[in-house]
Amino acid sequence: QKRMKIYFHLNIDGFSNCYVIANENSKEAIIVDPGKMTKEIITQLEEQHFKLVAVLITHNHGSHVHGLRTLRKIYNPKIFAADWEVAGNDTTVITGDGKVKIAKMTVHYTALPGHTSDSVIYQIGNVLFTGDVLSAGLLGSTNSSYSDFILRSNIEQKIYSQQDGIILMPGHGPPTTLEAVKAFSLNTSNISNKN
Repeated sequence: QKRMKIYFHLNIDGFSNCYVIANENSKEAIIVDPGKMTKEIITQLEEQHFKLVAVLITHNHGSHVHGLRTLRKIYNPKIFAADWEVAGNDTTVITGDGKVKIAKMTVHYTALPGHTSDSVIYQIGNVLFTGDVLSAGLLGSTNSSYSDFILRSNIEQKIYSQQDGIILMPGHGPPTTLEAVKAFSLNTSNISNKN
């Protein structure tokens, strides 16, 4: 049986969330959105003897990727993102929907444009890492009414179609559940925009 643990780290510079996902059996780890590499993250990886095997980027905004430069000086993980510019030739560019095996865990990825053209959500087990697409009652900001429409449509089709037991780990703000988000706003037309 795989034992997954998720550790939360707050990037004070951008008030963004970074997550370290560890497979405690294989001692491998994944980082989601390293907005800033802190002493705490490095200490956690080193003291618990986790091998950092991958980084998952939800979208190419500074508060979610600035820590990559430091991280790559210390570790050599595979970097998954929808935007090649995240790490140039070292980026494993993902598009559409699919799954990959990382740290002996199945990671499902889904392109969910709207907040940005390169927004991706990742799911491991019953946990969904949403980046800035959706958080506790808030819809990701957009730069046009068309992008807003695309984002709302994608949330309806790709997130609201999931089971209520799904836990949402957003790029900003506290974790929540899909059930709570649905109860708070019965449809995406009721979700507030972060603008």
